[in-house]
Amino acid sequence: MPLSAAYRPDPLFQALGRDFADPVEAADFPRTILRYRNDRAAASVGLDGLADAEWLRHFGRFEPLPDNQPVPLAMRYHGHQFRAYNPDLGDGRGFLFAQLREAGSDRLLDLATKGSGQTPWSRSGDGRLTLKGGVREVLAASLLQALGVPSSMAFSLVETGEALTRGDEPSPTRSAVLTRLSHSHIRFGTFQRLAYFDRRDLISVLIDHVVETYYPRLTDAPDRPAALLEAVVAASARLLARWMAAGFVHGVLNTDNMVVTGESFDYGPWRFLPRNDPNFVAAYFDHSGLYSFGRQPEAVFWNLQQLAACLTLVGEQAGLLAALNGFSDAYRTALREAILDRLGVQPRGAYQDVDLVNAAFGALAEGGELLRWEPFFFDWFGGEASEARALSGPRAGLYENEAFRAFRARLADYAPDRPERLADPVFQRAEPEELIIDEVEALWAPIDQADDWEPLYAKLGRIEAARKAYGLGGSRGEKDAR
Repeated sequence: MPLSAAYRPDPLFQALGRDFADPVEAADFPRTILRYRNDRAAASVGLDGLADAEWLRHFGRFEPLPDNQPVPLAMRYHGHQFRAYNPDLGDGRGFLFAQLREAGSDRLLDLATKGSGQTPWSRSGDGRLTLKGGVREVLAASLLQALGVPSSMAFSLVETGEALTRGDEPSPTRSAVLTRLSHSHIRFGTFQRLAYFDRRDLISVLIDHVVETYYPRLTDAPDRPAALLEAVVAASARLLARWMAAGFVHGVLNTDNMVVTGESFDYGPWRFLPRNDPNFVAAYFDHSGLYSFGRQPEAVFWNLQQLAACLTLVGEQAGLLAALNGFSDAYRTALREAILDRLGVQPRGAYQDVDLVNAAFGALAEGGELLRWEPFFFDWFGGEASEARALSGPRAGLYENEAFRAFRARLADYAPDRPERLADPVFQRAEPEELIIDEVEALWAPIDQADDWEPLYAKLGRIEAARKAYGLGGSRGEKDAR
């Protein structure tokens, strides 16, 4: 295997032992057909030199990477699912495959799977992933990263040659195994499991591991549990703000789907808003709208409260409560920053920025059915510098209406941030890259019907061009189309 100097294995999680994970084997798939390979992500961990055959050995057959974990580990955790506690969770169709240091940042990253076979936590599941599910995750993570959302990276997608039966889509359907590159898979539910068994000793061990691995600046904090919770609150508030600015509905905000590093991952029934609608629901089974777009702030805070409850077993209540109480301010600040980033303008001050954010949401609401979420931010990216572009584009008539005057008046006071970005060819197009559900289905149809992957690869290429044009860096989840 050709090893780059950027390849630096560091499998730290395995040292926590059997109280945290179970050694497992990957499924023996009938076929391994490479469908997506993220070479830019691979370069960040020194694996871009792999030939396709070598890639398939590691990410289709899951041969161990050199000097890394000798066996895959199915991680143990519990969680609240739609507010009902489930003690029977855990990695049921995935595992932690390897851990590596990221070139440049030195951050520890995980390579973990979805659809890699049964584990002790599979219950009655087959441990598999549909190919369509894998394609949807590649798309979601790709656009989220382009829009500045901290996201895992879809690292590899391999079709596996099995026919799967599913109750919520036409069956039999094709199968796949996905590998993602992510900044930790330690969930809120990882702490919940230890609290469930009253393992205060192991909660302390896990706190130390998370602090020393992901938040080393907190190493000398006098109250580690409270300091850790404060950091997780801030990271989660930023993630939430970026979701809201992107018009993204995760769909299943259970405690096992939130990680301590504040990164978005595990994309199931996600949706991007077609228009401003706080009641928009992504999951067909979310009958009460618990995880609707407008209720995501409530859901994230509720999940943070569950994490805090676990930490009360080893930490002082006053410090943990103070950390929780910082959520609202952290979210409001992060949302201001996220909306200004989406509009491509420089901040002017808290009060003025709040007025602009409120005006932006008001304009989106007034636009109604005629104004889709993503085109609004695309049209006005750069603020007044894009006024001529917005007023000559497909939504020009809408922007001349009374409803947009307050927004335009406030936006006129803002200087563009890095206005040179507007010279990118992406901004010469009439429409932005978005992923409304009809387009997702249209991208899947040629794969399903004719094994034609070119529309998907072309879409991923356009999303990558948008990522570069927007320049909303600082988030995880970089993608390249093959």
